[in-house]
Amino acid sequence: MRNFRINDIEVGKERVLVIPEVGINHEGSLQTAKEMVDAAHRAGARLIKHQTHIVADEMSGAARKVIPGNADVSIYEIMERCALSEEEELELKRYVESLGMSFLSTPFSRAAADRLERFGVAAYKIGSGEMNNYPLLEHVAEFGKPMIVSTGMNDLKSVSKAVNILEKHGVDYALLHTTNLYPTAPELVRLGAMQEMMREFPDVPVGLSDHTLSNAACIAAMALGAKVVERHFTDRMERTGPDIVCSMDEEKLKELLEAAVNVPKMLGGSKGAAAEEQVTIDFAFATCVTIKPIQKGECFTKENLWVKRPGTGEILAEEYEKVLGKRAACDIAEDVQLGRAMIEEQK
Repeated sequence: MRNFRINDIEVGKERVLVIPEVGINHEGSLQTAKEMVDAAHRAGARLIKHQTHIVADEMSGAARKVIPGNADVSIYEIMERCALSEEEELELKRYVESLGMSFLSTPFSRAAADRLERFGVAAYKIGSGEMNNYPLLEHVAEFGKPMIVSTGMNDLKSVSKAVNILEKHGVDYALLHTTNLYPTAPELVRLGAMQEMMREFPDVPVGLSDHTLSNAACIAAMALGAKVVERHFTDRMERTGPDIVCSMDEEKLKELLEAAVNVPKMLGGSKGAAAEEQVTIDFAFATCVTIKPIQKGECFTKENLWVKRPGTGEILAEEYEKVLGKRAACDIAEDVQLGRAMIEEQK
């Protein structure tokens, strides 16, 4: 796995990187954005993801007629309303960093990418809609910084074109499978697509950018080996905004961060007893025990020998059938765990 770092954050290692995306949930309010950052910090987030919109460079006038499926006004109006100015976004970045977190953002245009580069960001997030915007992808890749690329709405052929650009510029990168519906129905998550990318790009960190209503998809992705998961984030679900419905709050982020540490620890292994299970084996397994007094020379039968807990006896239950019909080498009282020396050796 080609691991890389975003500041002090390792991407592609055992711990899954959780990206809480404030995005445009602040509805253009710097104060609201800071309150969301505070909530993510309390939950234990190591970074915050924003969206950088410079609308005039991002969209043509035709966008005034395009209404997203999760809104009732045009995408142009939404972004005009929600975009932070350069001064506001720089203040937000500095605020995030003052709390010890890294600031990550998605540039939706060349001007947005240039702004973030002026800010000195450590890495870039590329949204699904920008993945096949190869001129913009080239522009960002030329900065030479790590890139986390969402691949929603694109097939493997398109993803491979993007990967070729990233490889050409020698940047570190991760790939995220995404379904761009807000919210996404469980049957449209398609974690199999994420696994396809894992097979196609086996040395690249692969993960999931999720838009469902719970943490289930992200945790399932972790169980399949995802190295990065991303969800929209808000400090409270009562906020208004097009992405709030598929966002997680502080408590859910805390749960996801905990899963990011613990789920990778649960993967791998082989079937068999763990050494640490011996303490349970000692009481849970059964061994051969006399249920009646047995005289020397007497045969072991189902009437005088059975299997009982604990598992501290010498002859486990799995050997019971082999003992039946053999003779006692000595007198044995009732309720005695059978030992090998108590069985007469066959001539």
